[in-house]
Amino acid sequence: MTEIVRAACPHDCPDSCAMLVTVDKRDGRRVAVRVAGDPAHPTTAGSLCTKVSRYLERTYHAERVLHPLKRVGRKGSGQFVRVSWDEALDDITARLKAIAARDPEAILPYSYAGTMGLVQAESMDRRFFHQLGASLLDRTICASAGGMAMMYSVGAKMGMKVEQFAHSRLILIWGGNPIGSSLHFWRYAQEAKRQGARLVCIDPRRTETAEKCHTHIALRPGTDAALALAMMHELVTHDWLDHDYIARHTTGWPALRERVLQWPPERAAEVCGLDAQVIRDLARDWGTTQPAAIRLNYGMQRTHGGGNAVRAVACLPALTGAWRHAAGGMMLSASGHFPVQRDALSRPDLLRGRTPRTINMSTIGDALLGLQPETAQRPIEALVVYNSNPLAVAPESAKVARGLARDDLFTVVLEHFMTDTADMADYVLPATTQLEHWDIHASYGHTDVLLNRPAIAPVGEARPNTAIFRALAQRMGPAFGFDDPCFADDDETLCRQAYGDAVDFDTLLDHGFVTLPVPNAPFAEGGFPTPSGRFELFSERLAAMGLDGLPDYLPNHETPQPGSRYPLAMISPPARHFLNSSFANLKSLRSIEREPVLEIHPQDAKARGIADGDLVRVFNDRGEHHCRAVVGERARPGVVNGLGIWWRKDGPNGTNVNELTSQRLTDMGQAPTFYDCAVQVVKLVDSAAA
Repeated sequence: MTEIVRAACPHDCPDSCAMLVTVDKRDGRRVAVRVAGDPAHPTTAGSLCTKVSRYLERTYHAERVLHPLKRVGRKGSGQFVRVSWDEALDDITARLKAIAARDPEAILPYSYAGTMGLVQAESMDRRFFHQLGASLLDRTICASAGGMAMMYSVGAKMGMKVEQFAHSRLILIWGGNPIGSSLHFWRYAQEAKRQGARLVCIDPRRTETAEKCHTHIALRPGTDAALALAMMHELVTHDWLDHDYIARHTTGWPALRERVLQWPPERAAEVCGLDAQVIRDLARDWGTTQPAAIRLNYGMQRTHGGGNAVRAVACLPALTGAWRHAAGGMMLSASGHFPVQRDALSRPDLLRGRTPRTINMSTIGDALLGLQPETAQRPIEALVVYNSNPLAVAPESAKVARGLARDDLFTVVLEHFMTDTADMADYVLPATTQLEHWDIHASYGHTDVLLNRPAIAPVGEARPNTAIFRALAQRMGPAFGFDDPCFADDDETLCRQAYGDAVDFDTLLDHGFVTLPVPNAPFAEGGFPTPSGRFELFSERLAAMGLDGLPDYLPNHETPQPGSRYPLAMISPPARHFLNSSFANLKSLRSIEREPVLEIHPQDAKARGIADGDLVRVFNDRGEHHCRAVVGERARPGVVNGLGIWWRKDGPNGTNVNELTSQRLTDMGQAPTFYDCAVQVVKLVDSAAA
């Protein structure tokens, strides 16, 4: 009376696990009773992370939104009434028609990686908004600085195959905490360690991963480029270079050589807050060990110079010829290997020559308040949110809250739960979870395409995102141009369109995944997907835009100084058992994380009279956040770690760490600078004030 259904993890982690869902079919009902990793999938190897292993708790959660809800009280009051789908969709359509008749660009979609599925995240929704002529959303909030840096150096988000890390002799884990965010890469790293490899973690925070590595290099936030430039200085001065690889497979070496010679270890040590010998030792290890590999992650590109930092680090394997080896080189993301037919899914041709304005999702606070040129004269009048929780995850969240509270803003949220953002909606529409719909996936941590089959019928009245946008398109009707047959494509058809003939869909149906034919050493003989076909140490394309063609160190927007008003740097990495704001309401995981915390070094705590467990006030000119102090060595002196992302409503004073982060952007990619934030911390003497 049970059935095993092949599925895929939808969440924003590099590992994109293959899952097996056990379904109980007794009494004529399909009930999911177990979620497990697929042992046949090489990367997943039968194991899921702590978060997703609790996925049934999410699907069958008592607080799940199961019916359409309409707001009846003031925004944020939590006063909603249940309505029918027809009533909700008819009213939403009428509101959108009225706005679109005046100015379709006054309508803005807001979505990101609440699901990573290509169908539920970027197919029917994109078709709907393209046909409507709505404003476009620049989806920058996670990876665009690093992604652009890779484009202007490697040529695309491509790199090593993850399984090859098991054979590396040296692994630099740079700007990531894979024990919490990429568990299956960590398995390969551990295998390499057992075979004698040396593991080095480069991160301002002493993470769980850093504790398990041979060496932890706790540099200041935003100084990664300085460290990489100094390492290259040592490669030059000691001639730890692969001159043949540089000559045959790179461009711009003479210019880069001159720049890195300006960065001796002593200079970088002062910038990074490190001992110069630590930099010399790291450079020696990198220059004299083969095969050597870098697992770069997105944490280090969330500062002013984040794009330049990724470019600088990416130069290291090219200079030593590490790419010659299957177990050498670097990986930030593997997503560029996937032949996704994005135009077939999203149908940009439906714009029919129109070029709507583009709104950066990372500055949504200013956009909603009309504080940008794009929205000052033509305000956003309707916001449709799905796969995201901007009030919790976007920077400078006090502005986001004020913007969402506008009486003249019509907001629709597709959700599983009443998140901070859902509380501010005019309508909340119940969306399906991964166990209840079709989807197909790429990955940014391995090179396998994954198919997700629905295991159970939608719980309550929940509907897939695709079905909701299909219904809206039908109601908009021919008068608004919604008569194209593409708006009738069902979800299995969309899954087939995602890769076209590039992936055998029958194999996906039978096995749940298909491995792409990516070489074990993709750049052993060059062949980079750049205009030159080489690794571009100097980028002519960047220079043509008036930007520096070489990577350089750019100081943070907010560089704390002793005695300044805000003398501490704050980074806000995710709590281990949350994934951005997902899972923050699951009782089993919240019981582990307990409450919002700020990690602070004993030296900084003592100077402020703060003891472990005290309630503290973290503040700057943008706002304040109250949380519990954890005094210890996870924070380096001068840096505090505000673990996120808790829902604002669960914070002691109704905020989370993004009350403090700014809307300033990175050097390239127009991405947020979450880890470029100066604060002060004081003890809350009267705990009742929290």
